[in-house]
Amino acid sequence: MLEISPSQIPNLKSKIALPRVPRLVTSLPGTRARDIVERDRAVTSPSYTRDYPLVVARGEGCMIEDVDGNVFLDMTAGIAVTATGHAHPEVVRAIQHQSSLLLHMSGTDFYYEPMVELAEEIASRAPFPSGAKVFFTNSGAESNEGAIKLARYYTGRSLIVAFLGAFHGRTYGAMSLTASKAVQRGKFGPLLPGITHIPYGTHASLDYLEKQLFPTTLPPHEVAAIIVEPIQGEGGYIVPEDGFLQRIRDICDRYGILMAIDEVQSGMGRTGRLFAIEHWNVMPDIITTAKGIASGLPLGAILSRPELMTWPPGSHATTFGGNPIACAAAIATLRLLENGLMRNATLMGELLQAGLRCLEQQYQRTSPPRGKGLMVAVDLLDTEGNLDPQLRDRILQQAFKQGLLLLGCGKAAIRFCPPLVIDSDQIQIALNIFTDVLKNSL
Repeated sequence: MLEISPSQIPNLKSKIALPRVPRLVTSLPGTRARDIVERDRAVTSPSYTRDYPLVVARGEGCMIEDVDGNVFLDMTAGIAVTATGHAHPEVVRAIQHQSSLLLHMSGTDFYYEPMVELAEEIASRAPFPSGAKVFFTNSGAESNEGAIKLARYYTGRSLIVAFLGAFHGRTYGAMSLTASKAVQRGKFGPLLPGITHIPYGTHASLDYLEKQLFPTTLPPHEVAAIIVEPIQGEGGYIVPEDGFLQRIRDICDRYGILMAIDEVQSGMGRTGRLFAIEHWNVMPDIITTAKGIASGLPLGAILSRPELMTWPPGSHATTFGGNPIACAAAIATLRLLENGLMRNATLMGELLQAGLRCLEQQYQRTSPPRGKGLMVAVDLLDTEGNLDPQLRDRILQQAFKQGLLLLGCGKAAIRFCPPLVIDSDQIQIALNIFTDVLKNSL
């Protein structure tokens, strides 16, 4: 039995602060990291994707320290999760306080105030005209599973439209919506029926939906929902054409279809707004969210216009969704987002994109940057201007070896999704390392 003495419990005041710049003290991976990687290979599923052998010991703000004492600048935020940075003191205090009171009591069957308070906080900020109803989940995939059920239940219809390049999760319903990579669906069929995928982000795609599919194979009055990411995440941080999201809203209104927005990666302040859909002044019917909502703890949510969430008791439930500790972390996260972090995401995103535009003009091996706030990506290109996934993969590896953590997305893109606490000096450090790696990889 593992015993923990009081001296082993972390003390926020006594921790040695991490440097705010990368610091490499061993070759990568170091000795302890190599040992843990080997242990991992022996006992964990090979389905996990690991781009490079980073073995994390602790994090602080935008910095990560590995088990060998190497310090990295994190431009991933745990895949856009740690919105307030790693181990933000206010979030940690909220977790510590709540964990001393109540760990779990299942909001499906009982009541506790942190769940109600968080629902009130989110509902009051939702881009609906009269608040929202909220169902808490554990993840983005679970939020999207619930959105499918809610849309079908409310409309009494079965068909759903989703988009090529979309990523909505890997559970069966969410995977059936997903159309990002073949490996995510291969050998897992049959998938959920009634889902049609069309190209993302263009008016030509919506022309095809209205002029070809609706009159032939997809009766619009049998479509329950159109489920769309306001900015595609895993698909490449793709920003749609002007008017695309507004036109989806118009199509939904004309045919009685629900507009469901997947904000799992783009939400919770990442783009400078609480929800990315707010950039387009479009009111959806359903929003799914997760990732940054609790800044590192497992939590997600389905938000809907109040009149839509009419499913009866027992029709949808969860044991752990809305866990009191995760709710406490989320309440602290929301307040930090509103008290400056969303504004910082806008300012630092503009600085990041400006630097990436200069890089594109200098080397012409990256595309112009795209995105909003701190949801930014560039494609890597070959000498002919074609997408170059091999160059992208080399850059990910070399950036790691220089103390910069990056992630890929799309066919050949690198995404920049750091914690929203990042400052201008750290943006410049990331740009400097990225530039040096690109130059040495050509």
